Order: sequence, then structure tokens, then C-alpha cells
Amino acid sequence: MFIGELSRRTHVSTRGLRYYEQQGLLRPRRRASGYREFDASDVATVRRIRILLAAGLNTDLIREVLPCMADEGAILAPTCEEMAQDLERERERLGTSIEQLQAAHAMLGSIIDAGRAAPA
Repeated sequence: MFIGELSRRTHVSTRGLRYYEQQGLLRPRRRASGYREFDASDVATVRRIRILLAAGLNTDLIREVLPCMADEGAILAPTCEEMAQDLERERERLGTSIEQLQAAHAMLGSIIDAGRAAPA
């Protein structure tokens, strides 16, 4: 199938699909004319990419873990032990970022509240 059909099936723009290809996440065949040709299995690959992006992973890490991911219904499951460890490290990193953002959010709230309480 061509990129337009993959875009329709996955609800990802053709620009997004080209970006996935540029990042090494998709590897379509090229016809002599230069047109990209995707397999039906690429629909599932794009779905996995979207799930991993939504989970907060960057494309570099997705490129590493994507070959070790299996569909388990609506979610993905790592099939390689070392990938599970990488995902745990990434979750810890995200947890730290969340804590820092929550602290910044609270500080900003304090500043806003102090400004409201100050006489005009």
C-alpha cells in the first residue's frame, strides 16, 4: 500500500509517517519510481509507535524497543528482558520529571496566590 492508504488506515498524517521513516521506525520498500510501498503489517507497527509515543518515549528509545514489543490486546508488552529494564528506567525518569513539574506547579500557585492577596 502507498503512504496515503497507510495514513488513512492509521489516522497518522503522511508527514508523520515520513517522520517515522526518517527516524528508522518504519522501513517501506521503494519502487523504482521512488514511491514508498508499505506492508499491511505496518498498520500494526504504526499503532505500536503511537502507543509508545503516548507513553512518553522518544523516537530513539522507540527504535530500540519496537522489535521487542508484542500486542497484548489494547496494550503492548516487552518480549525481551533487557527492554523491560530500559522501560523501567524510562518510567523512573518520567516519575522524576513529574515530581519536578508538580513542585514547579505548586510554587507557581503560591506566587499567584501571594499576588492576589497583596493590596493593589
